[in-house]
Amino acid sequence: MSNSADTPEGPGRTTRWRPVRVLTLAVFALAGLIFVTSFNTAKGTNIRTDASLLRLSDLIEERSHKNAGLDESTAALRAHVDSLAARDDGSTRAEDEKLDALAAKAGTTEVSGPGLTVTLDDAPPNAQAAPGYPEPQANDLVIHQQDLQAVVNALWQGGAEGIRVMDQRLISTSAVRCVGNTLILQGRVYSPPYKITAVGDQGKLAKALAGSPALQNYQLYVKAYGLGWKVDEHKAVTLPGYSGTVDLHYAKPVS
Repeated sequence: MSNSADTPEGPGRTTRWRPVRVLTLAVFALAGLIFVTSFNTAKGTNIRTDASLLRLSDLIEERSHKNAGLDESTAALRAHVDSLAARDDGSTRAEDEKLDALAAKAGTTEVSGPGLTVTLDDAPPNAQAAPGYPEPQANDLVIHQQDLQAVVNALWQGGAEGIRVMDQRLISTSAVRCVGNTLILQGRVYSPPYKITAVGDQGKLAKALAGSPALQNYQLYVKAYGLGWKVDEHKAVTLPGYSGTVDLHYAKPVS
């Protein structure tokens, strides 16, 4: 005969959960949640091989075409605004000349004159090392961001009045960036060969290119692995003005 303290039943009885049992149930619940989430994400497809999840390049290309269309619309609107402003111009001749000079420095107006074009390209697919050089690595055979930047910097150093990379005019806020083997410039995507055109004194531009330490190093890879390098001179070349947005998202103009 047992006393009331030893009785397992009673109206005031409470169940005590062991910590191990609680942890086990929590693990099973979390596993079930993961399976459900994975199913809803995959929708019956293989997450690792579903082509719809691997088309990042297609998305970039689509955005590039969209940005190109927006650039054209912006250029048309800017031309219309400029024509309206010229029609109702209350400024003095001195003010107009100052404004034109500022626009030229900003790169928003057309610039013409003698100049040259530098073309950079990846090495041929079957590139082999020249005698006396080690076998190339993958990075030795492609154009890198620093190569493009070196050309642009050298041309500015040589007194370029304006520079165009591919079909876009550079301004002070332009950033030459590469992702993989593609160039992303002002919202547009480009593949090699890359063409950089500058307007200015051809002799000074060529001297600046030859004197750049970064480009001297690039020439070693041209000789060793066949990276593309070509300079074409122009008696006359015209660069269109920059027509994209000039809004500053982070920097603030100095008053």
